[in-house]
Amino acid sequence: MMKVQKLKLALLVVTLCSCTLFAQKDMAQTFYKHDKFLSSDDLEGRFPGTKGNNEAADYIRKHFKKYGLKKFNSNYYQPFKIFVKPDINKMKSDSVSTQNVVGLLEGSDAKLKNEYIVIGAHYDHWGWGGKGSGSKKKEAFEIHNGADDNASGVAALLCILEELSKPENKPKRSVIFVSFSGEEEGLLGSKYFVNHLPVPKDAVKVMLNMDMVGRLNSEKQLYMGGAGTFPDGVELMKKLGEKSGLNPVVHAGEVGGSDHVSFYKAKISVIGFHTGGHEQYHTPEDDIDLINFEGGALVSKYIYNALKAIADYNQDLYFIKQDKEN
Repeated sequence: MMKVQKLKLALLVVTLCSCTLFAQKDMAQTFYKHDKFLSSDDLEGRFPGTKGNNEAADYIRKHFKKYGLKKFNSNYYQPFKIFVKPDINKMKSDSVSTQNVVGLLEGSDAKLKNEYIVIGAHYDHWGWGGKGSGSKKKEAFEIHNGADDNASGVAALLCILEELSKPENKPKRSVIFVSFSGEEEGLLGSKYFVNHLPVPKDAVKVMLNMDMVGRLNSEKQLYMGGAGTFPDGVELMKKLGEKSGLNPVVHAGEVGGSDHVSFYKAKISVIGFHTGGHEQYHTPEDDIDLINFEGGALVSKYIYNALKAIADYNQDLYFIKQDKEN
């Protein structure tokens, strides 16, 4: 039975990789467009509770609506409050309101559509920084645009949504798209989402997260952790790397430190994707001119293929704890 399942997996991967799923040039331009808007000075670093954060959420909401995602509870927003510590951004220390942006793409299979794959990326960043922030240049009270962290992840999310929303690409399982706020303050948006899931927890099978996927290096390395938290995950992610133009660095564990950790702690399988750290991380220099948007398109295509393969899995999906979590 395992040989049959692995043969089916191999055939699925070959089919995905051999098809021209979308024009690479168009994808790169779309990735750049999304990242440029989200990381513009006009949004002032997208800190929770600010106009810029709300404008970013509205931009994501409009694209969720454009590509036909369904609302939960008649709303794309999942509002929550966070407490802003002293000396961050241009704000007093106080509780502020922010929101996750959430939408549903219903699956095509009569049975499997009652199972859910979550794909997400946080959209918040550090605003103007400040002594109490996570900025690496706390003395520099300047806009932290976060073009890589994490406008790039949201750009990938929207690129993937655009492709998956096409009728011919509809997955068997349902897919929940979510863009989190409050990640920089301690994964607050994803923690809130996991604690207030819009569907039964047991029905959520895998969560894919993108955090800093816009700086693909010359070796084309895409890093991922948690691939061993669901059956045959490591094998799938390596197989998808063939003819992808990327060199996937696949870890069974090493779950990492972004929003997918909130899901892993709730015993939900995860994969976290990133293209690696850099000197501009959490500084005002993390800007659009350093984004590798052609690389971002390659990464988006790879993660799209991973999402589609997992959503169409013919075998049961279940959580596998990893000993090496970090």
